[in-house]
Amino acid sequence: MALVYNGISHVVMMATPGDLEDFALGFSLSESIISAPKQMLDCQISHVDKGIQVQLTITAKPFAALKQRRRNLVGRTGCGLCGAESLEQAIMPAQSVDAELTIGHNALQHAIATLDDRQQLQALTGAVHAAAWCRSDGEILLVREDVGRHNALDKLLGALHRQEQPQTQRSPGFVLVTSRASYEMVAKTSSANIPILAAISAPTSLAIQLAEQTGLTLVGFSRLGRHAIYTHPHRFSNEIV
Repeated sequence: MALVYNGISHVVMMATPGDLEDFALGFSLSESIISAPKQMLDCQISHVDKGIQVQLTITAKPFAALKQRRRNLVGRTGCGLCGAESLEQAIMPAQSVDAELTIGHNALQHAIATLDDRQQLQALTGAVHAAAWCRSDGEILLVREDVGRHNALDKLLGALHRQEQPQTQRSPGFVLVTSRASYEMVAKTSSANIPILAAISAPTSLAIQLAEQTGLTLVGFSRLGRHAIYTHPHRFSNEIV
């Protein structure tokens, strides 16, 4: 799938061809190509011989910044770092989280226990990741799936932004993902001002450092009967499962 901004191809990646408008908006926001949903004016999806093109029209200011950024872009792979010319360029500053939320340990466990039933594509294929938006009591409200863990999260973030209810009025909640927690996952969650990210697998050391810096509560090894809180545990109440 190719993402094309104002006629210029920006990135090509492997992705599951569903919820692509959600993905386009979520990726554009979490990668800081645009800073607000209203800066994406149009999204057209077309199937071509070798894949899918997502043609995006964005406003002039972010497009000018994107063109400048592209001049310094050497390459890109799934790890998110390859091709960067310096450490400063590779590890970009992430947005701090100022949203607050307190949940019980049982709320996260409830989300973990019910996520399998919400993964329709995973049930069919056994080959995709999911990102779930969970209410503070652990009820799953929204799920997006993709072969790539970053893509699943971007789809979820885009879907949240596309809902009619603005972010300031959205019910508080947290994100649960069926993958490890990489630094990119932390950065993308922080960019949406979501206070808690829980991952089924382990976090990387860089993800922990970034979560500590941004004020994000990062949870790893989120399995039935256990989970490990790595940063900012104050968002969990003392209630024990």
